[in-house]
Amino acid sequence: EGRGNKYKVWQDGFRPKAIFSGEVFRQKAEYIHQNPVRKGLVEVAEEWLYSSAGFYRLGFVGPLPLDPLEE
Repeated sequence: EGRGNKYKVWQDGFRPKAIFSGEVFRQKAEYIHQNPVRKGLVEVAEEWLYSSAGFYRLGFVGPLPLDPLEE
């Protein structure tokens, strides 16, 4: 709460990390995709409307425009 903020977006100690490979990107994306599943908001990541999981795994085009990954 430090600076009068009631809510946090990032955990304490958050440190940005550069992503230099497709493998690391996929690892980080998978972690992010699983957040709504871990919280019990959906059964599978592809069900979360604002997740890129449906796009990358099933080709689902949702409300946010995404670019395909280049290998």
